[in-house]
Amino acid sequence: MTGTIINIIAVLLGGGLGTLLGDRLPQRMRETVMHGIGLVTLVVGIHLTLQTQNILIVMGSVLVGALLGEWWQISAGLERASEWLRQRVAQRLSDRSLAHFTEGFVTASLVFCVGPMTIVGAIQDGLTGDFSLLAIKSVLDGFAALAFASTLGIGVLFSILTLLVYQGGITMLAGFAEMVLTAPMIAEMSATGGVLILAIGLLLLDLKRIRVANLLPALLIAPLIVAALQALDIPLAP
Repeated sequence: MTGTIINIIAVLLGGGLGTLLGDRLPQRMRETVMHGIGLVTLVVGIHLTLQTQNILIVMGSVLVGALLGEWWQISAGLERASEWLRQRVAQRLSDRSLAHFTEGFVTASLVFCVGPMTIVGAIQDGLTGDFSLLAIKSVLDGFAALAFASTLGIGVLFSILTLLVYQGGITMLAGFAEMVLTAPMIAEMSATGGVLILAIGLLLLDLKRIRVANLLPALLIAPLIVAALQALDIPLAP
């Protein structure tokens, strides 16, 4: 869990500094910073998605994941959870600092937890105690948290709960994860995650508000499709 703890500390430091600087930065400056982060987020999403060996796997994962996510109403559940957190801290914070609480919490949670560094780094940390990959990720997440929090506020800080449960959970179950997740599974899961990252980029650029949380089941569907294809001895590449 060392890597996850370092990651949490980095997000707290970056997010805390960003929250403090937020009100001191002019509105136009904050908008420009967020648009810059949105553009970089799009680039990251494209980079991850291009790792796929078969775009049909990504497409199928996203379509099935979207159906499941809407059925399970994951987005609504996350909004209720973030509203519960918001109410717990509302008495000590201004309405302005809570204006984008849900957006900050959900956006930061997805950005910090989607990607190969999260999965591979957490498995390495759990199996061998090597947290070097998560340490690198922590630096990146710290700067991202600073940028997010300067515009989206304190909700970004609460993304550490998602980091603890998701990334920390993978570390705790590293032995099981290594046995189950093959390299192709991780690659297609990361590529599918790239689509979610692209959706976040569109949101940050105010181009389209997509219920990204309802696409989360796609991250589970992708390795299942790969496992099915491998079991049937069907090549992943078209």
